[in-house]
Amino acid sequence: MILQFRNIVLATCCFVLVATSAANAQSGKKRGKAKQQQTAVTEAPVQAQPTEQEKQISESLFLDGVKHFMLEDFEKALQLFQKAYTLTPDNAAINYKVAETYLVLKNPRAAIPFAQTAISKEPKNAYYYLLLAQLHTEQKQYTEAAQAYNNLMQNVPGSDQYLFQLADLYLSQAKYADALKTYDRIEKQFGPMEQLSMNRQQIYLRQKNVPKAIEEGEKLLAKNPTEIRYFLAQAELYNASQQPDKAISTLQQALRIEPNNPYAHLMLSDLHRQKGDRAQSEKEIKLAFASPELDIDTKVRILVDLIRQLPNTEIEDVSLELADLTIQNHPEEAKAYAVAGDLQTIVGKRLKARDNYLKAVKLDDSHFKIWQQIVLLDAELNESAALVEHSEQALELFPNQAVFWFYNGTGHLIEKNYDKAVKALEHGKRLSASEPELVAQFNMQLGDGYNFLKDYKRSDESYEAVLTHDPDNEHVLNNYSYFLSVRNQNLNKAKEMASHLVQKYPNNPTYLDTYAWVLYKSGDYNNALKYLEQAVALSDDATIVEHYGDVLFKLGRKDEALTQWQRAKVKGEASAFIDKKIKDKKLYE
Repeated sequence: MILQFRNIVLATCCFVLVATSAANAQSGKKRGKAKQQQTAVTEAPVQAQPTEQEKQISESLFLDGVKHFMLEDFEKALQLFQKAYTLTPDNAAINYKVAETYLVLKNPRAAIPFAQTAISKEPKNAYYYLLLAQLHTEQKQYTEAAQAYNNLMQNVPGSDQYLFQLADLYLSQAKYADALKTYDRIEKQFGPMEQLSMNRQQIYLRQKNVPKAIEEGEKLLAKNPTEIRYFLAQAELYNASQQPDKAISTLQQALRIEPNNPYAHLMLSDLHRQKGDRAQSEKEIKLAFASPELDIDTKVRILVDLIRQLPNTEIEDVSLELADLTIQNHPEEAKAYAVAGDLQTIVGKRLKARDNYLKAVKLDDSHFKIWQQIVLLDAELNESAALVEHSEQALELFPNQAVFWFYNGTGHLIEKNYDKAVKALEHGKRLSASEPELVAQFNMQLGDGYNFLKDYKRSDESYEAVLTHDPDNEHVLNNYSYFLSVRNQNLNKAKEMASHLVQKYPNNPTYLDTYAWVLYKSGDYNNALKYLEQAVALSDDATIVEHYGDVLFKLGRKDEALTQWQRAKVKGEASAFIDKKIKDKKLYE
């Protein structure tokens, strides 16, 4: 019997800071040029004040430097700023631009002395402190950066807004106590803010101080009694502190404000599940999934988590219902149909799964794995015409994927389009040359295809290639031996293969039938009858029953043979000779 199938914003000032500070400089001497743009200029010793001519030249160089800076020609800008610096080294604006340009050129270490000089010359300019803080931060000198912010707020009136940057700086170093103190300074200066409470809450959570985090949450709720997100966050905190009843109560308050909030229902579902109330848990999660406001990705994530728990009869029904709800609320999302198909495949609803996968690829046909699932299910459902159609659609998108050539060839094989089958299988085999196991799968099917085309040499070569790789391949041992017997060729080899298969699988009716047929073709009718009696006791397949009748006829039990032929005809899919056998009460082969 034949087997047919198996993811630093620079604080650049865009304005020109005109040099206003007088500075001491050496007059009448030539300054040396900087050898490289990344090398800091050494500050000149205290000298006489620059002349008016030097000031004018310096200002002109400075302005040219600013132009090049704005054009992002930073190397030229640095050269011009350095020349201006050699003429007026105490000019705050020039020091600032030298430092800023070094920062852009990723040399913060060279920039720091110039930023410090700029501050010393104009201690009321906030931008100079901010640049210094940025330079220290770039070098992970967080203590010095914090000091720059504190100096800024101490020396520059009206600069308390930079307390927020200072707090962020402390947070980045995990200096939570300093950050909390800074929040107190902010609150004293600007009054209570929701964001401050939220930031404090996050700090307390990082410190694993849940009670203090809950306290801040209660303050937020008191000030914002209709803000749903604060209720949700507070419920999470209660849950984290092992207070599920308070968490549930908080969520129920939230739902009185916004009855259909899906996130509240999700959290309630989880809380009731933790308490062992499965019915209420399922009710809440269904309410969440029924809301279009619950995003598709969250729903898919939950369904994937449920899939990992399958098979499990306790969650199977609710999982399927949630998949249906996801499709109902997101009918234009391919992933909704795909995840439903995954779930349905696992629980054995293959036809529905295949249909959902097909809907998924209509919305987005770019996913190889979904197409692979489609053809797999076609094969499992024994729908060979669908297998051919869907594998051809997949091949238009993925022509170099051997798996689709395999299923296309197999579908054509079952449909008895043997020429198309062999062509598809040979092409897929060439694509699989570096994968021996996959090549063996192609050869297995090619053995069948070439046999039906009566190209027995290639058929036998294909089968032998499989057995060299896998001596116990059931499909090949069965079909190879059966086809040899049908051809009355090499019956000893056929008998050896079929016998090996029966010894390994003594209760497989297909293998018993094949072995019996080899014995029959060898003239050993009594032993053929023995194995066919075992086969018909395990299966009422039409081919097996017809073979049983044939053996009985050979043994002279013609009436019993006729009865078995009649049974085979009723079962369907018997041989082309069945009607003639019954009519003439004779054996035809």
